[in-house]
Amino acid sequence: MPPLPILALAVASFGIGTTEFVIMGLLPEVAQSFGVTIPQAGYLVSGYAMGVVVGAPIVAIATAGLPRKTALLALMAVFLAGNLGCALAPSYGLLMAARILTAFAHGAFFGIGAVVARDLVPREKRTQAVSLMFAGLTLANVLGVPLGTALGQEAGWRSTFWAVVLIGLAAGLAIQLCVPDGLPGTRGRLVSEFRALGRWPVLRPMLISTLSSVSFFTVFTYITPFLTGVTGFTPQGVTGVLFAAGTGLTVGNLLGGHLADRGPMATIIGSFLGIVAALLTLAAVAHHPALTVAVVVLWSGLVFALVSPLQIWVVEAASDAPNLASTLNQGAFNLGNATGAWIGGAALTLGAGYGQLPLIAAAVSLAGLGLVLTAAGRGRQDVASASAPGA
Repeated sequence: MPPLPILALAVASFGIGTTEFVIMGLLPEVAQSFGVTIPQAGYLVSGYAMGVVVGAPIVAIATAGLPRKTALLALMAVFLAGNLGCALAPSYGLLMAARILTAFAHGAFFGIGAVVARDLVPREKRTQAVSLMFAGLTLANVLGVPLGTALGQEAGWRSTFWAVVLIGLAAGLAIQLCVPDGLPGTRGRLVSEFRALGRWPVLRPMLISTLSSVSFFTVFTYITPFLTGVTGFTPQGVTGVLFAAGTGLTVGNLLGGHLADRGPMATIIGSFLGIVAALLTLAAVAHHPALTVAVVVLWSGLVFALVSPLQIWVVEAASDAPNLASTLNQGAFNLGNATGAWIGGAALTLGAGYGQLPLIAAAVSLAGLGLVLTAAGRGRQDVASASAPGA
C-alpha cells in the first residue's frame, strides 16, 4: 500500500485535477450562462493554465522558506478561495479571475508534492511514487470530471464548483493528518535554483512537457463539441466518454511510472510515437462512435504516461535545484495547456472544423518527439552536465 502521505497528496491532486478539467465538460453551459461563444468560454482553460505559468515562480518564491507541509496547506487554502469564487462569480470576467486565483496554487502544489513523494521512497521507486501522487489527477478524469459534468448539466455548472470546495476541505484535512512535519523549505538556495533553470539539459525536458500539453489540449479543450458535433454523441453520452477517457488516463499514468523506472527514455519515445498514431487515427474515425471512444481512451493513456517520467527527468536534470524546477515544470505543462486551448480556439475561429483539431495536435506531438530524439543517448550526460558545480 502506498505511504499515507502520498495518498493524502493524491486526494488533493484529485481536487485540483477536477477543477482544472471539469470546465471542459461544462463549456456549453458556461457559454450560455454568460452569453459568450464556446471558443470564448474555452479561454477559461487558457486563463487557468496561464495562472499556473505566472503563479508558479511567484508562489515558489513566496513559499520557499516554509516547511513543506505548511506550504501545502497554504496552497490548499488558496485553492478553496478560488473555487468559492468560481461558484459565486456573477460575470464571465470574475469567473476568469477566480480561475486564475485557483491556478496560483496548482504549480507549486504539484511541484512541492512531487519532491515530497520522491523523497519518501527508495530511489528505484521514485517515478512510481510521483505517478501515484498524480493518480489523483487522473482519477479526477475518471470520476471528478464525468460526475462534475453530469452534476453541472443537471443542477447548473455552479454546483460543480461547490462540490470541488468539499473535495478541497477533505484534501486539506488529509494533508494535515498524514503528511509528516519537519520537511524543510529551501530558503537561501533560490539563487542556485534559478541559475539551474538556464541550462539546456533542464530546459529541454520542460519544453517537451510544454509540447506534450499543447498537443493534448488542442483537442481535449473542445472534446465536448467534438464528440457532439462530429461523432454524434448526446451531451449525456459525452459523460460516458469522459469516464472512459479518465480510465485511460489513470492506467496510462500508473503504467508510465512503472515503465519509466526501468527505461525512462524508451517510455517517453514510445508514448510520443503512440500519441501521433492515435491522433491521426482519431481524425480518420471521428464519425464512428465506438472507434472514437477506443482511440480517445488509448490516446489519453499515452499522454498521461508521459507525466511522471517528464517530471522526474526535470527534477533529476536539476538535481541541485529540485524544488523550483519541479514547480516550474508544472508551469511548463500548463503553458502547453493554455497554448493548446488557444491554438484550438484560433483554428476554430479561422474556420477549421472540430474534426481537424487532431491533425494539428499530431503535428505538435511530432515536434515534441523530435526534441526527445535529440536527447536520446545523451540522458546521462545531460544530467551530469546539469548537476555539475559551476555548470
